[in-house]
Amino acid sequence: MRKTIRLLLTIASLFMFSIGAATPKVDEASSAPDGWKMAAPRTEIRPQFAYLPTGGRDGKGSLVIKADDREGLHGYWAKTFPVTGGKHYRFLALRKIENIALPRRSVLARVVWQDDSGNSVLHDTPVVSGYLKGYPPVAEPEYPTDKATDGDGWTEVSDVYRAPLKATRAIIELHLQWAPRGKVEWGGVTFAETQPERGRMVRLAAVHYRPQGEHPSARSPLDNCRQFAPLIAEAARQRADLIVLPETLTYYGLRRSYADVSEPIPGPSTDYFGELARKHNLYIVAGLIERDRHLIYNVAVLLAPTLREFTFRMVGMATAAGSV
Repeated sequence: MRKTIRLLLTIASLFMFSIGAATPKVDEASSAPDGWKMAAPRTEIRPQFAYLPTGGRDGKGSLVIKADDREGLHGYWAKTFPVTGGKHYRFLALRKIENIALPRRSVLARVVWQDDSGNSVLHDTPVVSGYLKGYPPVAEPEYPTDKATDGDGWTEVSDVYRAPLKATRAIIELHLQWAPRGKVEWGGVTFAETQPERGRMVRLAAVHYRPQGEHPSARSPLDNCRQFAPLIAEAARQRADLIVLPETLTYYGLRRSYADVSEPIPGPSTDYFGELARKHNLYIVAGLIERDRHLIYNVAVLLAPTLREFTFRMVGMATAAGSV
């Protein structure tokens, strides 16, 4: 199973729609269960929905979304939960999928914070003020993460979050998107107050370096990667948890086009940095040039010490080979 997960950074803007505007209707079910609603950004890209009263791992019911052969279908189940600002809440769901190539791209759970009027709420703490001056610091949605998968194919999706002080409700959304012939079954969904998790200090290292050295014609993209090994080792010595490397680091100084230095992901560069992440037990973000068939992407890849990598494809960088 391929462990690369491509997540478009445009996802935030694609999700900027209200549940009430989606005109939900029931497919293959007589009624929606316990406050759950079905919705889609647009009717023409709406997949099929079903409620199975005896579905789920525990047989207590499940929420199903299924796509046909068309590209780009997107729909979600949604339910509103009351919250008290400043308290902590645990989201938990079990998820089972069929014909989903990239689960974290296509089967997302989302927690959206709102006030009583259905408006977004602000962050509780100040944000950087030198960028987007005057822009209100809105509390972004939360995306619960995948945990273990059991022998029957059910994956736990869970996390604990602190509700923003001005929040009075949380909208839980369970999505299926961009997966022709894909199917997801959600069961055991809960969102309940809990105790806060114990925090710890996280150390971040940013590497500002451009590969250099021998004549560009004698250097390869992988040679560029190797020049970061001592810098990563030094950051590890200083107990960094996450190291951020430069953008397009395999391109610098080689006097070649983006297309010439592009590579598949997973590929040589992700394999190299993945080994360093495991060796030093830390996370590495590396800016690379990805090739997917004839398309070239400027990507940032997050490599974990246990998982291989997650790829965040940047906005607006898909082009014909040879031109970026």
